[in-house]
Amino acid sequence: MYFAPALHAEWLKIRTLRSLVGSLGAVLIVTAAFTALAAHDAGGPDTDRLYAAFIGVNLGQIAAIAFGTTAMSAEFHGGALRLSLAAVPDRSRWFTAKAAAVTLPALAVGLLTGLTSLAVGKAVLGADGPGWGEGVRAAVGCALYLTLMALLATGLAAVLRSGVATLSIVIPLLIVVSFVIGDAAGGVADLLPDRSGQIVLHHTRDGSLGPWSGLAVTALWTAAALAAGAWRVRRRDA
Repeated sequence: MYFAPALHAEWLKIRTLRSLVGSLGAVLIVTAAFTALAAHDAGGPDTDRLYAAFIGVNLGQIAAIAFGTTAMSAEFHGGALRLSLAAVPDRSRWFTAKAAAVTLPALAVGLLTGLTSLAVGKAVLGADGPGWGEGVRAAVGCALYLTLMALLATGLAAVLRSGVATLSIVIPLLIVVSFVIGDAAGGVADLLPDRSGQIVLHHTRDGSLGPWSGLAVTALWTAAALAAGAWRVRRRDA
């Protein structure tokens, strides 16, 4: 099977599985809702007005991770992977199609989420809200960040072959390691996938990484996870 039919088949899986559609919807709803709630408490000269408009990404990214995890882990239940590989015997081509099928809707929803979060943040913060120039940059960065986190989870799910195991690793990494241990770890913590990627959502940021170099670090984490997942799919029996 050529790549285009393989991609179409993977897209049909995502479109028809309600849990995946629900995860994508949750990315938008949770991010916008939490931004609206948290922005009310933002204020003062020391507040990062740009991050205040995108603070909901901290919760919305969990839905993006759940989307990427479920899209891959569903293949390991009920012999679904055997059927997929029967249709697309080239495992590398199949895995690439799966990653592309995750990327396209995640990027589209991520961009919509970024623009919605910006609009909500500006509406709630009023004169203290971010400008359109830096806001649009952050909205695009938000879309890229959420997409990379979804793909990171996709790669890890391919390695672990379990949605539960993947979420048990990624969610504590974001909540415990990044927020609890991160500040104590100093500059090293800025190289974590979430902290580096979220630099693009900040107006000012201390450290050596900038908005796009921070996203590049997250992209390296994602590329490593996808490479490991592709290797696992090629080496392990369906």
